[in-house]
Amino acid sequence: MPYSSSSSPGSAVYQFGPGPITPAVKALLYANVGMFVLTWIAPGLVPLLGLQPVAVVLGLRLWQPVTYMFIHAGLEHILFNMLALWMFGVELERLWGRRFFYRYYFLTGVGAAATTILLGLLPGQLGATMWYSVTVGASGAIYGLLAAYALYFPNRPIYIWFLFPIPSKVFVLIMGAIAFMSSVSGNQGGIANSAHLGGLVIGYLYLKNMGGRGGPGLDEIKYRYAKWRMNRLRRRFDVHAGGRHDWNGRVH
Repeated sequence: MPYSSSSSPGSAVYQFGPGPITPAVKALLYANVGMFVLTWIAPGLVPLLGLQPVAVVLGLRLWQPVTYMFIHAGLEHILFNMLALWMFGVELERLWGRRFFYRYYFLTGVGAAATTILLGLLPGQLGATMWYSVTVGASGAIYGLLAAYALYFPNRPIYIWFLFPIPSKVFVLIMGAIAFMSSVSGNQGGIANSAHLGGLVIGYLYLKNMGGRGGPGLDEIKYRYAKWRMNRLRRRFDVHAGGRHDWNGRVH
């Protein structure tokens, strides 16, 4: 996501993306890329680690709602997900901190898996198809990050094909509508998109209703973001915070 910042009057520095990578995002990138290489070498691991509702419900592979997030179907699949993890996750981790970021990421990823499993229990062709199919990818958690980004930065522009800016809240609504329509299509693409929709909805509901439940509420997050922006401006323009015993600092 391109944006500009000025280090001095009359000058601007253009930067692509959210800036330096944060620890949790870096760890997740390494884990996903490492698993991608491993499954490329040993493709037989995909049905073992991917999400298959029948295997989970029957208690045969209870680890799959977590491990499926680290398995990807191809190079394009992992590139898109890791790009989104970096672009949206870095700024959210700065606001939340590492611990809450991990909690939210896995909550939405596992919640997306639960959505897929529940839909696999439905009667009819769609349920039967999902019951035996293997779902892979971090997209459920990525859609959860998109929901969070739209809540905290609703008017931040996102560039479609790097050309057309639209507000993040509109972008997420469009992605959610696509996921919903695809999830009821009854084909293989609908299986993956049900996970996308599950991660988005669960992330939204959790963030809107988590006040007092061990995580920062929306107002607290907005306050932290405003404070971070103010501190960043102070450092840029060499402004001292001041205080009763702080007369020796430089104040501008």
